[in-house]
Amino acid sequence: MIQISELGAADYDAICEVWKASGVKYQTTGRESYASFSQQMETGLQTVLGAMIDGELAGVVLATHDGRKGWINRLGVRPEFQRQGVGKALITAAEKMFHEQGLTITAALVEHGNDASLGLFQHEGYSVNDSYYLTKRDHPNA
Repeated sequence: MIQISELGAADYDAICEVWKASGVKYQTTGRESYASFSQQMETGLQTVLGAMIDGELAGVVLATHDGRKGWINRLGVRPEFQRQGVGKALITAAEKMFHEQGLTITAALVEHGNDASLGLFQHEGYSVNDSYYLTKRDHPNA
């Protein structure tokens, strides 16, 4: 049975382990360092949800919002737990949290080439649009 719970800064290493095992791109420097991650958690704009199976962290998702739209980022599921409903459970939990916060739009960021994740989101009712995701960074680790 999949149990979803909110994770905190104390879970940073375990979260990174899931991301690494699942192939999610992240850095342990800059905005994804422990210090930055902890600070972001304190803002209330970022929530990390974890999926537990038999006491083991099977998957995580980073859920953020800008006050009008919820964003699902860095959804990662350990390979041994993939295709068991973990990703779907994390998406559903993030959507529920956003709805409870009064947000009616949820968006997901999926890296090019991540066909499994793209397929999961499309299966859950998300549609691909013609937008470009652009960033401007003060430095590479920003």
